[in-house]
Amino acid sequence: MIRFLDTNILLYSISTDRDEKAKREVATELLAGRDNALSVQVLQEFYVQATRSTRRDALPHEIAVGLMRAWLRFPVQDITLAVLSDALEIKVASGLSYWDAAIVSAARALVCRELFSEDMSHGRVIEGVAIVNPFR
Repeated sequence: MIRFLDTNILLYSISTDRDEKAKREVATELLAGRDNALSVQVLQEFYVQATRSTRRDALPHEIAVGLMRAWLRFPVQDITLAVLSDALEIKVASGLSYWDAAIVSAARALVCRELFSEDMSHGRVIEGVAIVNPFR
Protein backbone atom coordinates (compact mmCIF):
# COMPACT_ATOMS: atom_id res chain seq x y z
CA MET A 1 0.00 0.00 0.00
CA ILE A 2 1.33 3.42 -0.94
CA ARG A 3 1.20 6.08 1.77
CA PHE A 4 1.15 9.77 0.99
CA LEU A 5 3.53 12.01 2.97
CA ASP A 6 2.62 15.58 3.87
CA THR A 7 5.15 18.40 3.92
CA ASN A 8 5.71 18.23 7.68
CA ILE A 9 7.23 14.75 7.33
CA LEU A 10 9.86 16.13 4.93
CA LEU A 11 10.54 19.13 7.15
CA TYR A 12 11.00 17.05 10.31
CA SER A 13 13.50 14.89 8.44
CA ILE A 14 15.86 17.89 8.18
CA SER A 15 15.20 19.43 11.58
CA THR A 16 18.21 20.06 13.81
CA ASP A 17 16.06 21.10 16.76
CA ARG A 18 16.83 18.89 19.79
CA ASP A 19 13.18 18.99 20.81
CA GLU A 20 12.24 17.43 17.45
CA LYS A 21 14.75 14.56 17.56
CA ALA A 22 12.09 11.85 17.94
CA LYS A 23 10.04 13.32 15.11
CA ARG A 24 13.15 13.54 12.92
CA GLU A 25 13.83 9.86 13.52
CA VAL A 26 10.26 8.89 12.62
CA ALA A 27 10.32 11.08 9.51
CA THR A 28 13.69 9.71 8.40
CA GLU A 29 12.45 6.15 8.86
CA LEU A 30 9.32 6.90 6.81
CA LEU A 31 11.38 8.44 4.01
CA ALA A 32 13.65 5.40 3.94
CA GLY A 33 10.66 3.30 2.93
CA ARG A 34 9.72 2.54 -0.65
CA ASP A 35 5.95 2.79 -0.52
CA ASN A 36 5.63 6.57 -0.29
CA ALA A 37 4.07 9.17 -2.53
CA LEU A 38 4.27 12.95 -2.70
CA SER A 39 2.84 15.77 -4.75
CA VAL A 40 4.33 18.77 -6.49
CA GLN A 41 2.59 20.90 -3.85
CA VAL A 42 4.36 19.03 -1.03
CA LEU A 43 7.73 19.47 -2.75
CA GLN A 44 7.06 23.18 -3.30
CA GLU A 45 6.03 23.71 0.32
CA PHE A 46 9.12 21.83 1.50
CA TYR A 47 11.44 24.01 -0.58
CA VAL A 48 9.84 27.28 0.57
CA GLN A 49 9.89 26.33 4.26
CA ALA A 50 13.29 24.60 4.27
CA THR A 51 15.11 27.51 2.61
CA ARG A 52 13.33 30.50 4.14
CA SER A 53 15.79 32.97 5.59
CA THR A 54 14.00 33.15 8.94
CA ARG A 55 14.39 29.40 9.56
CA ARG A 56 17.05 28.76 12.20
CA ASP A 57 18.39 25.71 10.35
CA ALA A 58 17.63 26.87 6.79
CA LEU A 59 19.01 24.74 4.00
CA PRO A 60 21.00 26.20 1.13
CA HIS A 61 19.23 26.00 -2.22
CA GLU A 62 21.52 23.24 -3.52
CA ILE A 63 20.89 20.91 -0.58
CA ALA A 64 17.11 21.45 -0.65
CA VAL A 65 17.03 20.74 -4.38
CA GLY A 66 19.22 17.67 -3.90
CA LEU A 67 16.80 16.27 -1.34
CA MET A 68 13.85 17.00 -3.60
CA ARG A 69 15.56 15.18 -6.47
CA ALA A 70 16.20 12.19 -4.21
CA TRP A 71 12.51 12.10 -3.28
CA LEU A 72 11.56 11.91 -6.96
CA ARG A 73 12.09 8.17 -6.54
CA PHE A 74 8.54 8.19 -5.13
CA PRO A 75 5.43 8.70 -7.25
CA VAL A 76 4.74 12.45 -7.41
CA GLN A 77 1.26 13.75 -8.23
CA ASP A 78 1.20 16.76 -10.53
CA ILE A 79 -1.09 19.69 -9.93
CA THR A 80 -3.80 19.12 -12.51
CA LEU A 81 -7.22 20.56 -13.16
CA ALA A 82 -8.73 17.31 -11.91
CA VAL A 83 -6.78 17.54 -8.63
CA LEU A 84 -7.78 21.21 -8.28
CA SER A 85 -11.45 20.47 -8.92
CA ASP A 86 -11.46 17.53 -6.50
CA ALA A 87 -9.69 19.66 -3.86
CA LEU A 88 -12.37 22.33 -4.10
CA GLU A 89 -15.08 19.71 -3.55
CA ILE A 90 -13.17 18.17 -0.64
CA LYS A 91 -12.73 21.61 0.93
CA VAL A 92 -16.47 22.25 0.93
CA ALA A 93 -17.41 18.74 2.11
CA SER A 94 -14.77 18.42 4.83
CA GLY A 95 -14.14 21.92 6.08
CA LEU A 96 -10.38 21.60 5.42
CA SER A 97 -8.35 24.52 4.15
CA TYR A 98 -7.87 24.51 0.38
CA TRP A 99 -4.20 23.51 0.81
CA ASP A 100 -5.01 20.51 3.01
CA ALA A 101 -7.83 19.52 0.65
CA ALA A 102 -5.35 19.65 -2.24
CA ILE A 103 -3.08 17.25 -0.33
CA VAL A 104 -6.00 14.85 0.18
CA SER A 105 -6.93 15.21 -3.49
CA ALA A 106 -3.38 14.40 -4.59
CA ALA A 107 -3.33 11.36 -2.29
CA ARG A 108 -6.61 10.18 -3.82
CA ALA A 109 -5.28 10.70 -7.35
CA LEU A 110 -2.38 8.36 -6.50
CA VAL A 111 -4.80 5.87 -4.89
CA CYS A 112 -3.20 6.24 -1.46
CA ARG A 113 -5.33 4.97 1.40
CA GLU A 114 -3.23 6.69 4.07
CA LEU A 115 -1.98 10.25 4.37
CA PHE A 116 0.77 10.73 6.94
CA SER A 117 0.47 14.20 8.43
CA GLU A 118 0.77 15.94 11.75
CA ASP A 119 -1.48 18.76 10.57
CA MET A 120 -4.79 16.96 10.12
CA SER A 121 -6.95 15.00 12.57
CA HIS A 122 -5.48 11.55 13.26
CA GLY A 123 -7.93 8.80 12.41
CA ARG A 124 -10.19 10.96 10.28
CA VAL A 125 -11.11 9.46 6.93
CA ILE A 126 -11.66 11.96 4.12
CA GLU A 127 -12.91 10.68 0.79
CA GLY A 128 -11.43 7.25 1.48
CA VAL A 129 -8.05 8.57 2.69
CA ALA A 130 -7.21 7.87 6.34
CA ILE A 131 -5.19 10.52 8.15
CA VAL A 132 -2.32 9.04 10.19
CA ASN A 133 -0.24 11.13 12.57
CA PRO A 134 2.99 9.10 12.79
CA PHE A 135 4.22 11.19 15.73
CA ARG A 136 1.47 10.14 18.17
